[in-house]
Amino acid sequence: CTSGLRACFPSPKMAAPVSLLVEFGGGAELLFDGIKKHQVTLPCQPEPWDIRNLLKWIKQNLLKERPELFIQGDTVRPGILVLINDADWELMGELDYKLQDQDNVVFISTLHGG
Repeated sequence: CTSGLRACFPSPKMAAPVSLLVEFGGGAELLFDGIKKHQVTLPCQPEPWDIRNLLKWIKQNLLKERPELFIQGDTVRPGILVLINDADWELMGELDYKLQDQDNVVFISTLHGG
């Protein structure tokens, strides 16, 4: 598998790249330069992409400020609702959900200042 400008050709030992729509709402978008929708392509890697790996990728590539308001340990901070294709991630296996090409992953903050 090569990265960068060259195409990724997954081998039997490499997972194919995954294209996703990643969305942030409820104020979470403020941590991502105010951008609510991100069309992303995750590069090929030795293991299939799951939500755990997606969160690491988001932290490294999309998150612009105050990571402690989004990430806690290897998961999202309490108060962040996660939807995968409009279903609560708790029904989908949470961090272990294997991402599929064209999945829609939404993070909504339920925390509000006062």
